[in-house]
Amino acid sequence: MKKTLLKTLVLGCFALLVAFTIAADLTGHWTGTLPIPGQGDFPLSYNFKVDGSKLTGTAAGPNGEVAINDGKIDGNKFSFNVNVNDMSIPHTGTCYQDSVGLDVELNGSKIHTTLKRAN
Repeated sequence: MKKTLLKTLVLGCFALLVAFTIAADLTGHWTGTLPIPGQGDFPLSYNFKVDGSKLTGTAAGPNGEVAINDGKIDGNKFSFNVNVNDMSIPHTGTCYQDSVGLDVELNGSKIHTTLKRAN
């Protein structure tokens, strides 16, 4: 019984450590393009900062830089909004070891893209 409890505790601590490591890996500069149907690829650039379960930073595109609002991170999943032209644009994503999968909601449609860490 004690061995099972100890193993469970060790595995739980390891899983928590992995989740924090993945979350911490999101901090930094990430770039990609958003394929907008009928309009081509829209360049994206994000500077993320992770503080516990809070995600902050900036998003930049051809029209300038905006703040990330309502950012949350839970393990390797995260979400935030950016305000562009008085419109709140929801973002949801998953952080992987070498990339970020990002869904951007525009006009009721979700557009998926992949971000890579910038050098």
